Amino acid sequence: MSYSTADSFPSVTLDDVRGAQKMLSGVARVTAMEGSRYLSRLVGAPVQFKCENLQRTGSFKLRGAYVRIAGLLPEERAAGVVAASAGNHAQGVALASSLLGVRSTVFMPNGAPLPKVAATREYGAEVRLHGQVVDETLAAAQEYARRTGAVFIHPFDHPDIIAGQGTVGLEILEQCPEVRTIVLGIGGGGLAAGVALAVKSLRPDIRIVGVQAEGAAAYPPSLAAGRPLSIDNPVTMADGIKVGRPGDVPFRLVEELVDEVRTVSENDLSSALLLCLERAKLVVEPAGASSVAALLRDPGSFEGPVVALLSGGNVDPLLIQRILRHGMAAGGRYLAVTLRLTDRPGALATLLGVLSVADANVLDVSHVRTDPRLGLTEVEVELHLETKGHEHCAEVNLALREAGYTVID
Repeated sequence: MSYSTADSFPSVTLDDVRGAQKMLSGVARVTAMEGSRYLSRLVGAPVQFKCENLQRTGSFKLRGAYVRIAGLLPEERAAGVVAASAGNHAQGVALASSLLGVRSTVFMPNGAPLPKVAATREYGAEVRLHGQVVDETLAAAQEYARRTGAVFIHPFDHPDIIAGQGTVGLEILEQCPEVRTIVLGIGGGGLAAGVALAVKSLRPDIRIVGVQAEGAAAYPPSLAAGRPLSIDNPVTMADGIKVGRPGDVPFRLVEELVDEVRTVSENDLSSALLLCLERAKLVVEPAGASSVAALLRDPGSFEGPVVALLSGGNVDPLLIQRILRHGMAAGGRYLAVTLRLTDRPGALATLLGVLSVADANVLDVSHVRTDPRLGLTEVEVELHLETKGHEHCAEVNLALREAGYTVID
């Protein structure tokens, strides 16, 4: 049993995915499946992580890139390949090209995280920084392809890419044959299309749930319209799924085979990343944690056993520091409070005494004395506190107000 896209687009079949699986043998890892007791209790059914964050290059992208480049004709290989990416696809193309002996050039945005730029170079690609957003980078890569004859390797809008990503679905069925629901993030749609194709061809009873960030959710309106639509200025910390328009080829498969597309907030993503790190001891990027975010947001709505696909783990250490703080705040474990007090000796010590009684751990204190909003004898103090949950945050705020402090924020 196999599926194909609309007649105007190239088809992808189960045989293509199986062929990709043979091609990737010894190249891509069969990544681990790890159980989550915490999420299993929350969902009320077994939950397992499919850990593509532990894949070579740190994401599933190597699978599709290798299959695409391996399928090139000899004269196409001789011309080299070019790609545009902020990180994961860049690394996948770079390593796949090196393994196949093909010259690669990768365009990345000027603001791409330095660890991702360095890793792409180390995998063997020539990196060119261009543009401030991925759309500008993409245009530069396509122009380079027209000018030099290099083959442009699209991150998601090609049948070979979809077939390669679909091998994740075959592995899930082999590792967890009892699965009832698969949850995974959606950006352009290559991973979702490939996994849905592989899984539904063999097990049409399994439910596939796609997840997008609220600020970069192009699929819901596109699915409603029956065609890919663009959204302006997608905004999310999850750069791996920050795509403004679904791909034409994956869209048809997602439309036919993915049962539902949900959205999650930035708070949901932060909380999910924090859970993966603390509970599962897994480093996962925000896009990779989107499946976990959906489970946390509405745990009772998933039939188990559930497999949550962790699509990648390439996260800049500076970004993870900010995200973890954001996640702690979302969970009530971090509280930033700004208040005013009289600028006199001992005032700060008295304030800290109130916080000590409230059992809040002070992480940082900053003073503002020269501000036109302040009175002559006033000082504004910003406190960063470690707290124990939302109820404790409310108790700390109440203790400050009862002690006579004016809490501004």
